[in-house]
Amino acid sequence: MNLTLKVWRQRNNKEKGKFETYKVEGISSEMSFLEMFDVLNERLITEGKDPIAFDHDCREGICGMCSMYIDGKPHGPWQANTVCQLHMRAFKDGDTIIVEPWRAKAFPVIKDLVVDRSAFDRIIQAGGYISVNTGNAVDANAIPIEKENADKAFAAAACIGCGACVAACKNSSAMLFVSAKVSHLALLPQGDPERKTRVVAMINQMDKEGFGACTNTNACEAACPKEISVTNIARLNKEYAMAGFGADK
Repeated sequence: MNLTLKVWRQRNNKEKGKFETYKVEGISSEMSFLEMFDVLNERLITEGKDPIAFDHDCREGICGMCSMYIDGKPHGPWQANTVCQLHMRAFKDGDTIIVEPWRAKAFPVIKDLVVDRSAFDRIIQAGGYISVNTGNAVDANAIPIEKENADKAFAAAACIGCGACVAACKNSSAMLFVSAKVSHLALLPQGDPERKTRVVAMINQMDKEGFGACTNTNACEAACPKEISVTNIARLNKEYAMAGFGADK
């Protein structure tokens, strides 16, 4: 396959960026999108040019690092898919592909396609954890949990924190991410001790980071590579209301 790439290049957050055009030839349809970038970067390095910076780690759809817009869609044209799982057979020979980083105030560009998503880390640090005594691991069946709740918690915990929900939202809201992290702990007995303080602390941190408000357009769920449900946002709102009712006057 021979393709034309229009890639966003930006040296750092202080300088203005622009799209640059690259021709790539002889690309196999079985390559992943990131492998195609590897081929392009090897050529750029051979030519003495600065390679395109992009995030990646596991390349197995687990870590959430490979975050970028492809033709205006977070993670590209395939549904429930990360960029590293996107293969070049999704495109046709001769296509022009536009690639750019997440666009959100809370995700400043570091370089090219790499953005700083440490805002998510700070939200987790604010309350996305449980208090446990260290020592030997307890038996898996030590605490009985209803299967329905266990399944819902597992589905919420599948969030990989890639930021596609923020990128897809017109307000750059992080509600789906935060709701997934709050939900999977709220549904389990282990998360109960910090239940009220957790949701308040995480929402306060989310607002502090500059993420926008949720307008319930469900674009976040549509773009999520792990298909996290917006029902978690409803659960988050319920948890926040319950925490408010129980607050000290």
